[in-house]
Amino acid sequence: MDLLPERVDLVTALARARSPERPGPDTSAGPVVRAWPGPPHALPQAAPGQLDLGRLLRLSLAASDGSGRLRPAPSAGGLHPVDAVLVVGTGCPLPPGRYGYDPLGHRVHRLGPEADGTLPGATVELSVTPRRTVSHYGHRAWPLMLLDTGHVAAALWLAARALDMAEPVLRLDGLSDGPLAALHFTLPQKAGRVSQPEGPSRPMDRPAPGELLARRSAATPLTGTPSRDVLRAVLATAVQASAGDLAWCAAVGEPRPELVESAPDGTLRRLAAGEARPTLAVWAAGQAWIADAGAVLLAYGCPADADAALIRRTHLRAGFAVHLAHLAAVRHGLAARPVGSWQQADLGAALGAPPDRDWIVHGLALGTTHPDEEKTS
Repeated sequence: MDLLPERVDLVTALARARSPERPGPDTSAGPVVRAWPGPPHALPQAAPGQLDLGRLLRLSLAASDGSGRLRPAPSAGGLHPVDAVLVVGTGCPLPPGRYGYDPLGHRVHRLGPEADGTLPGATVELSVTPRRTVSHYGHRAWPLMLLDTGHVAAALWLAARALDMAEPVLRLDGLSDGPLAALHFTLPQKAGRVSQPEGPSRPMDRPAPGELLARRSAATPLTGTPSRDVLRAVLATAVQASAGDLAWCAAVGEPRPELVESAPDGTLRRLAAGEARPTLAVWAAGQAWIADAGAVLLAYGCPADADAALIRRTHLRAGFAVHLAHLAAVRHGLAARPVGSWQQADLGAALGAPPDRDWIVHGLALGTTHPDEEKTS
């Protein structure tokens, strides 16, 4: 199967990824980051009234070690396939133009002039280098790369909120296969913004910079059932962030195993009774630890007859929403870990609905325990 982003048959790729077929042996992932042409340039310090690109990228995309694995956004297998191109207009510390971003050196490479009609501020366009994820996940790679892109979009969105910037214009419509997503950041308002306190006292959509840099996927096992109030809050964050593109529920463990969902009045209501976590462990590429997780948030939808645009949109939104839900979970004292690889996970059919309509797209495992943080996600 051709895995170049401009020629991939995404409908076929997703059907194959959902099948029980196992990936082949690992291959070389290639360079840790994309090799942009031309010399690298430092990101200048922003002057008053300019968009602070340096801090924005430091909080969202920059690697914190030479392997590139420790970035503020999670990635399947720590492979980080997402590439970022900056489309810079006026009002930025860089001259207007197009730039490729190197997250290892926190540098940019000028790719060319800006196009006519480039808006003031900057747009970050996100695409992927498939080889990196394909090297380990093979035919299961494409949904994972889309989820990764959604996570990166959320990392950028949260970085803007942490820096008290205006909310960026987010494009996760799935209508383009390259770039897959984009965020436009406008110039600071002249009057400035009221300084926000650090830490959990800040509003949930305005995290402190340190919260973003400290993000890690918790190591397994993740045991201990979250309280219903906390689970309700985390689930509500995911529902809101997915913008209606997906349905959400949570598989809960002891003392009363069940599937729950958000009710219209904001409470939790039962979707199904019984223990779902062992089945989820099988569906999630056989990750046995999920059977003992305190709870597992599930995004589902994306029917088998979805076209490429719907596949892209639902997976991008799922990654975006799980990233925000992860932060909400941590703020409520939980350990959390995204779960992206799902095979034969037709949740709707398992609950007695028509088959091929409600497939699990993404998940977030939760627990009240806090094992040592994993250093590679």
